[in-house]
Amino acid sequence: MSWSDILHLGDLGLTVPAAGAVAAWLLAARAWRAAVGWCLVFGLALALVAATKIAFLGWATRLPALDYKAVSGHAASFTAVFPTLVFLLLRPCGSRLRLAGTAATVALGSLVAAALVHAGEHTVAEALGGWLIGAGAAVCGIHLAGDVAVPPPGKAVLFCAVTCIGVVLLMRRVSVGWWMVKVALALSGNPRPTPWDHCG
Repeated sequence: MSWSDILHLGDLGLTVPAAGAVAAWLLAARAWRAAVGWCLVFGLALALVAATKIAFLGWATRLPALDYKAVSGHAASFTAVFPTLVFLLLRPCGSRLRLAGTAATVALGSLVAAALVHAGEHTVAEALGGWLIGAGAAVCGIHLAGDVAVPPPGKAVLFCAVTCIGVVLLMRRVSVGWWMVKVALALSGNPRPTPWDHCG
């Protein structure tokens, strides 16, 4: 597996359907509050990332001392979703295996962040910021799902499959980057977005 393959694990086309699967699993377990709470937590994590990107695109906000422009969405979304999903999937297993699997996916999130830096997609500060947001969201998600009963396997699979398919179809119709540019230009009043390689 190459560095490029690793960083693509954080693509929204993969992480948003996986986040939907987490919500579906919780709904299958009739944990309504946990499902709504997870959607809010994941939505807030993505909103924080989007806010930093919109600020840069619209107003060229950055911290030159840290070589920072905007938080990494790949690092944030992967690290938010997959530790939470693995925690849920390993609920029937012992606590040691569940803890080991969850810790391994948090570590994989740091590898996604490192791959983004290695590929020149983000700086260390940007990738670390995304990883921290994602890790915080994962901690919240795991806390919400901590005492949720394991749903019947057939029901959980059905709920997750339907949700994933629906989210994948929706994601194919939505260009997140395009909308962020539109919002940035509307809010800032600038005719063009700040290019990502902007230095001045």
